[in-house]
Amino acid sequence: MKGLEFIFLAVGSVFGAFLRYKITESPLIFNTLPVNVLIVNIIGAFVLGIFIVLSEQWNLDGRYSLLAAVGFCGSLTTMSSFALDSSNLLDNHHYTTLAVNIVTNIGLSIGALIAGKSIMTTLVNQG
Repeated sequence: MKGLEFIFLAVGSVFGAFLRYKITESPLIFNTLPVNVLIVNIIGAFVLGIFIVLSEQWNLDGRYSLLAAVGFCGSLTTMSSFALDSSNLLDNHHYTTLAVNIVTNIGLSIGALIAGKSIMTTLVNQG
């Protein structure tokens, strides 16, 4: 990795990690469902969907992928926290909430990525 690529990755990572920290610093619990991790995963997937379309449409240099996709979205979203939340729900015998947590994180994140791609594709094709 070259110096400039590292800077792109680092800048994206810092902004993604900062936003994740701000969103998750005060736990949001709906019944027993941890919502903060769900929120960052949905936002990250949506932003990634937008970026994918823009990257293809504008033929962006790979460094921008390091900045937005790997750095920002990678630092914003969190599989490890999702796994920890799910494990805690399992340990506490909250099986229904565990199922909801798994389905919503995976399903809504995929849905958000598709929505981001669809919205951006529509906007790009109108222009």
